[in-house]
Amino acid sequence: MSETSTAESVPPPAPGADEYVALAFVNSAVALPGGHFMDLLGTPEATNRWLTEHGLAPADAGVQEMCAAQLRSLREHLRSLCAARVAGLPAVPMALSAVNDALSKAPTAALLYWDEKNGPYRAAPCPTDQILGRALATLAANAADLLAGPDAGRLTSCRSTPCNRYLLRHGRRHWCSTRCGDRARAARAYARRTQARAEPQS
Repeated sequence: MSETSTAESVPPPAPGADEYVALAFVNSAVALPGGHFMDLLGTPEATNRWLTEHGLAPADAGVQEMCAAQLRSLREHLRSLCAARVAGLPAVPMALSAVNDALSKAPTAALLYWDEKNGPYRAAPCPTDQILGRALATLAANAADLLAGPDAGRLTSCRSTPCNRYLLRHGRRHWCSTRCGDRARAARAYARRTQARAEPQS
């Protein structure tokens, strides 16, 4: 499978990705027609850009390959959990452990600080070296909210081959984008024409 990263081929956000950043995260690895594949976390620079675009890291975070690899690993575990939820199957224990490990990286409480002018206040600590931990924890928590929350029943996978993205279903829509919907309808029409030609004439 070849990899591509052309801007024109990036599909629009799937339904629900604006509500759940975790959905945008699991959809950051995209299977495209023609055997192409696009990974929006494929390089440290691309990962930094994705995190910045989603408010999870500053533009100058300087993401390294080790950090990008950790994010890609969490993404695969979350994709596994989404697949299990959609199929009504038990979760893979390793995927659950990975998500809970990421959740544990979040600060458990806002710390107390003291400003000389305004006095005491509380804030969650976020030193630069904790950017990755906070991003992992935020994504894991958002995914947990989706998978265990009221929208979980709307989670589905795109029904247009070869697309591998997930979406929140609205009504009867089962495609992540207009492009995928058009492709699925065209494939159905082609299958009907092929079947009609194959049937013996009476």
